[in-house]
Amino acid sequence: MSDNSSGFWAKLKRPSIKYSLLTLLTVGFVSGVFFWGGFNTAMEATNTLEFCIGCHEMKDNVYQEYKKTIHYSNRTGVRAYCSDCHVPKDWTHKMIRKIQASRELYGKVMGTIDTPEKFEAKRLQLATNEWARMKASDSRECRNCHSFTAMDIEKQKARASKMHKIGQDDKQTCIDCHKGIAHSKPKNMPEDEEEEGDATF
Repeated sequence: MSDNSSGFWAKLKRPSIKYSLLTLLTVGFVSGVFFWGGFNTAMEATNTLEFCIGCHEMKDNVYQEYKKTIHYSNRTGVRAYCSDCHVPKDWTHKMIRKIQASRELYGKVMGTIDTPEKFEAKRLQLATNEWARMKASDSRECRNCHSFTAMDIEKQKARASKMHKIGQDDKQTCIDCHKGIAHSKPKNMPEDEEEEGDATF
């Protein structure tokens, strides 16, 4: 090792006598801003539609279903993307969800849903996991756009108005009734859930 490199490491290890504490704090702060900006940019890049349908498992299956729903095309032109429904907005829950979603990489590598037949065979399990997550959070992501307090129930169709009143009284959450709103329901879904999840209003 050269004298220059050993001298550099020695300087790093001993307390600074040449640079002020303010200089060190400033450099640390600026470095932190750059690191945080890069990290946040990477996180947001994983929330885009292009990222979500970057693998054929999603593009060929659930994306094709989603394009036929009101969340993709509607009279108001407001579109809900994958991350709007599947990724929390607040930082803490978002990071937890991203860590959970990293398990999907295992599925990708192992090819557990890489054909339409394999996907259909696992659809009930995948859907059940997501419904349970949504129910546990009181349909938090749905409520980013929809809320009982903002609804004018009197302007809704009779069936929707009736069901939303029952839902409010029974302290139900969105996913209790809207399981088939953005993706096809599993063919082997239990009958009681089939009836419960039919409401698409």
